[in-house]
Amino acid sequence: MQNRRDFLKTAAFAALGSGWAVNRVFAGGNEVPSLFNVNSRAGATPKLKLRFFPYELRLRHVFTVATYSRTTTPDIQVEVEYDGIIGYGEASMPPYLQRELGTVDSVMAFLKRVQDIIGQFTDPFQLEDILAYIDTLSEGDSAAKTAVDIALHDLVGKLLQAPWYKIWGLDKEKTPSTTFTIGIDTPDVVRAKTKECADRFNILKVKLGRENDKEMIETIRSVTDLPIAIDANQGWKDRQYALDMIHWLKEHGIVMIEQPMPKEQLDDIAWVTQHSPLPVFADESIQRLKDVPRLKGVFTGINIKLMKCTGMREAWKMVTLARALDMKVMVGCMTETSCAISAAAQFSPAVDFADLDGSLLIANDRFKGMEVVKGKITLPDLPGIGVVKL
Repeated sequence: MQNRRDFLKTAAFAALGSGWAVNRVFAGGNEVPSLFNVNSRAGATPKLKLRFFPYELRLRHVFTVATYSRTTTPDIQVEVEYDGIIGYGEASMPPYLQRELGTVDSVMAFLKRVQDIIGQFTDPFQLEDILAYIDTLSEGDSAAKTAVDIALHDLVGKLLQAPWYKIWGLDKEKTPSTTFTIGIDTPDVVRAKTKECADRFNILKVKLGRENDKEMIETIRSVTDLPIAIDANQGWKDRQYALDMIHWLKEHGIVMIEQPMPKEQLDDIAWVTQHSPLPVFADESIQRLKDVPRLKGVFTGINIKLMKCTGMREAWKMVTLARALDMKVMVGCMTETSCAISAAAQFSPAVDFADLDGSLLIANDRFKGMEVVKGKITLPDLPGIGVVKL
């Protein structure tokens, strides 16, 4: 039988859906609607408004992978406002992914187009219609689309006064441990980085794909015996060499392999996966929902990154489809603030592996959100994506 609290909550949701305004209260520094104080204020129907600005992320350490090094990451911060409630989003664009994700100029140009048309939508709960329309504005611009998607999900979660893991029906106690990434570097630096993080995490992630791969692993193993996930960043070109490396890595406590070979070599990757003693995950080979079916049988699983797949809406569909195809799922990230990291963490209870250390790698985070406690992803109970501005 419905009790009074449930009745009031249902009535408030109905009021939200019919365009009525609600009073707002403050929780954890965020302004959210009170579902139990419906304000009968009459007037113009609220409209969505979008704001954005560039924000360069400063890395704590030089970040090196198989093909490049960097100390900063270009980023755009986004806000979507509706009736005084603000949802936060972001676009992160590592330079090596400019073709897929865009540049600061291209992202801002796309967001200006969205800014000009978003006011035509008066119901933020129509996420499917809004985001599907925004997706038609261009073929690419995935990071820009992600920024809007995250902000809208944050906004809608705040309007519902619920975090997205609850809206999706997930149990936050089932969040996995996140990997912590050790970039390619000299043995002394690798040892120092490993010592710095070994007692705070339950699993490490190591970037390979160069001639010193075995030296990297042996250096880390001189410091810790923690499980290790490997990202080869397409660095192995020969399938027999890739398979030999995987067998060697398994003997040294590695638990999974990410993108062992160039994304164009799908037949070779399928052969490696078939013979591999470890699960093999797609990274560069996967971007959006349409890519998932063709990778069945090529990889054991997929790595979903919000910046590549246009955001939370499509990411959740990718999780669902991958599970239907009996594939494993990993959630990954770029270097990002706690805004995008916390957004991705909302579906982390549904994945097998998580690599959500992006906000830990930067020195100028703008938000407090998902935290790593004893190596495990810990989700706050705040609504939306669960972040508070610092």
